[in-house]
Amino acid sequence: MPAHTTPAATRALFFVRDYAVLILLVILLVVLAMASPSFFTFANLMNIANQNVPLAMIAAAGTFVIVSGNFDLSTGAMFAVGSVSAAAIADGTGNPWLGLLAAPVICVALGLVNGVAVTTLRVHSFLATLATSLVFSAIAVMVTGGSLITVTVDGFTDLGRLRVGGVFIAVIVLATFVAVLWFTLQRTLFGRHVFAVGGNADAAELSGIRVAKVRICVFMLSGLAAGLAAAIAVSRISSGQPQAGLGMELEAIAAIILGGTSIYGGVGAVWRSISGVYLIALIGNGFDIMSVNPQLKDLVTGVIILAAVALAAVGNRRR
Repeated sequence: MPAHTTPAATRALFFVRDYAVLILLVILLVVLAMASPSFFTFANLMNIANQNVPLAMIAAAGTFVIVSGNFDLSTGAMFAVGSVSAAAIADGTGNPWLGLLAAPVICVALGLVNGVAVTTLRVHSFLATLATSLVFSAIAVMVTGGSLITVTVDGFTDLGRLRVGGVFIAVIVLATFVAVLWFTLQRTLFGRHVFAVGGNADAAELSGIRVAKVRICVFMLSGLAAGLAAAIAVSRISSGQPQAGLGMELEAIAAIILGGTSIYGGVGAVWRSISGVYLIALIGNGFDIMSVNPQLKDLVTGVIILAAVALAAVGNRRR
């Protein structure tokens, strides 16, 4: 609907959908800063940023998947495969960087499997990635035999623990990754194709866009993010765990939806998803600071996400 004919109420609705997460994030920062003098310190904020790097990476790439009109329920399982593979390769070869680099490479291949399943086999992404998540989880258990792989190789923890000027390397990697993804989605031809496929796949196909190729690429990007996240996480704790990443895919989707990306496809932004990740993180941090029943955190988060989905549904009907 053209902007000059859009009712004021509809414009307000779209504004709330697009910027509500940022407004809530700022309000929560102010409230927590007033509630605890130690909250708004560089050290505390850096720790919060660092702790949520893996989830933020997966949510940033997951934005592409959902904007394209798909879902990826296998990111947690890919994360587990990447974690145990990195640990096993580093421990077996004595080369820390070979192991850490192997994680994103392997997970990109797993993302390709997802993309092929969705496009070639024409299985709905929800069902396809649900099935592959079971397969990938089994692979992670097979690699480790169900136990931990502890890595004692020198240099393996650098990626997850070292800082540059007080800033964790992992946070710098995240900032770079998010900047590249933001530019790709908002400023490139591929990004426009992702929006077009999510908005109307049939129309995109008729206009000459290779819909299957776009879908395969977004799933491979999701795999890349899961692998990078796994490399950072396994480097931080210096051990590969077959149960690593359990439930992470749902947390990432929740953050993406909370950020205002439409589950119907065609609408979304990387910065919104990152805001969603850290809004959820701050809600948890705030409940800890104020010693509130932690079970209420899930209640509050769930209500906010439900409101975000409702806004997306209303906005989709008025598009």
